[in-house]
Amino acid sequence: MEGGSRRWRFASPNPAAAAAGEWSVRPYLLDLRGCLDEQGPRPVIPLSIGDPSSSLSFCTAPEAVEAVAAALRSGEFDGYASHDTDLAARRAVAEYLSCDLPYQLSPDDVLLTSGCTQAIETVMSVLGQPGANILLPRPGYPKHEAHAVFHNMEVRHYDLVPEKGWEVDLEAVEALADENTVAIVITNPNNPCGSVYTYEHLSKIAGTANRLGMLVIADEVYGHLVFGSTPFVPMGVFGETVPVLTLGAISKRWVVPGWRFGWIAICDPKHILKETKVFNSLRSFKMLTSDPATFIQGAIPHIMKNTNDEFFSKIIKLLKETAEICYSEIKETKCIICPQKPEGSFFMMVKLDLSQLSDISDDVDFCRKLAKEESVMLLPGTALGMENWLRITFASEPPKLKQGLERVKSFCQRHLSYGVPSQH
Repeated sequence: MEGGSRRWRFASPNPAAAAAGEWSVRPYLLDLRGCLDEQGPRPVIPLSIGDPSSSLSFCTAPEAVEAVAAALRSGEFDGYASHDTDLAARRAVAEYLSCDLPYQLSPDDVLLTSGCTQAIETVMSVLGQPGANILLPRPGYPKHEAHAVFHNMEVRHYDLVPEKGWEVDLEAVEALADENTVAIVITNPNNPCGSVYTYEHLSKIAGTANRLGMLVIADEVYGHLVFGSTPFVPMGVFGETVPVLTLGAISKRWVVPGWRFGWIAICDPKHILKETKVFNSLRSFKMLTSDPATFIQGAIPHIMKNTNDEFFSKIIKLLKETAEICYSEIKETKCIICPQKPEGSFFMMVKLDLSQLSDISDDVDFCRKLAKEESVMLLPGTALGMENWLRITFASEPPKLKQGLERVKSFCQRHLSYGVPSQH
């Protein structure tokens, strides 16, 4: 039989993979990268992704570096993780998280993951089944949606309200939920909005979830990275009201996204998730997946115990400075509206006023032309479910951030529908 006429039995791959892949920022970033003049006279300024690790000002703590180096030098962590290594790492995470909770987590309440992405994948794999639906924020982090879609869940979006500091629209949550709603996802501190929820608002979310009989998945990968008037309160504080799965990692607070160490913490002092078998299903699924690198597990107890508070204070001070730069520069930029000064995470969301622009059709067109003309990359809000909005990261060296935002300002001025105003 000729090869061209053969019927290949693998010709129909899982369509869920293609559907899930559409929920990613990477295609947008690749598209923008293609618009750049890499050989241009000015360096590219990427304000589109939240990875400040390459900036000298955002280097990780020396104690963290030494902990990893010591783990490697010891020769004790070159093989598969032992029970003792895994237990010590889970105990360190449990103690770290318990500092902010009204009850104590045990090592058995913690599952280790290869970054927060694997934590999202694990939770969605366990909860996902045909007929189930999950409530996700808009705007939101696309990987929540991608893994929910891949695991056959219907996604229902509730809005974050910019005029109320990007709070959850709880009336919408009540209207969206039904008997098949398994969970609501919240991100606090928030990516992409830069908001931080108050104790009172989190309490209302917990009460709503309790009434509706769904658990809360709290993505707290930006936990403690707050610099406004609202302190960080972990959702696990309300574990007595509603069971909470807390997702986290060292990637953001320690500025080491490439180290790939994350966790799922079961914040459920009433043991509801054990009674409903969710706890056992999470542990069973983790047996199918890879663990964080053994030497990172070996280093974690020392990283969490020995990192100096001065390091955290320095990062917060720097983020507060760069958030202020971003907010001030954007406020002076015609055609871009900032509804909320960021108070946490690495990001802010801003709205485009297309009525002021002469030759820009939407947010994607704006970002493409900005990349081509100014060598600056911003993420179009369409990638996050918010057409004609933009996400900007301010986790960058202050001079580079200011320069990038000045280029954005020049770009907007040049594309204003009424031209450049005359000078008097």
